[in-house]
Amino acid sequence: MSYEKPFAGLSVLDLSQGFAGPYCAELLAQHGADVTKVEPPEGDWARGLGKVYGDQSSISMAANRGKKSIVLDLKNKDGLAVAKDLASRCDVFIEGFRPGVCARFGLAYDDVRKVNPGVIYLSVSGFGQTGPYAARAGYGAIGEAMGGLRYVVGDPSTPPSRVGISMGDTLAATFAALGALIALHNVHRTGRGQVVDSA
Repeated sequence: MSYEKPFAGLSVLDLSQGFAGPYCAELLAQHGADVTKVEPPEGDWARGLGKVYGDQSSISMAANRGKKSIVLDLKNKDGLAVAKDLASRCDVFIEGFRPGVCARFGLAYDDVRKVNPGVIYLSVSGFGQTGPYAARAGYGAIGEAMGGLRYVVGDPSTPPSRVGISMGDTLAATFAALGALIALHNVHRTGRGQVVDSA
């Protein structure tokens, strides 16, 4: 008996780096989505995290398996033109920049929506797209510390300990993927895309 994965035919453009955004895209890829990961010429910085094998780390391999990869310099007009073309044809657009960066590239939600009205636009960032900390860089470790998780891990006589796995990034990725599924259901009902903001 043949089995077709449920997201077969779903097109995802992944412009994120690190772990949270790429892992969100990888969750969709696991279930059949056709994911294209865009990396800058110097590569995703997560390629150097932890133990490195060849040109990438186990963390990068875990977050990017099952994807096609393309190198685009978004600061170059030709690279940006390719990214805009891909954005005009994808079902799900994932970005992990600080608020305002995609707007400078002409890849903000309103820009992409003009050429792709049904797009699901996922923004995965440290502190979300609005609020008092939105412009700050944020990583899973910071979220774990601010949320108190690191306070309750480890021995009380020592400084706060690192959590054994990347809880902050993994949860942000999982909630982003869940948001994408909810938004996709809405697209099937209304034809209209929307923004999913996961911090």
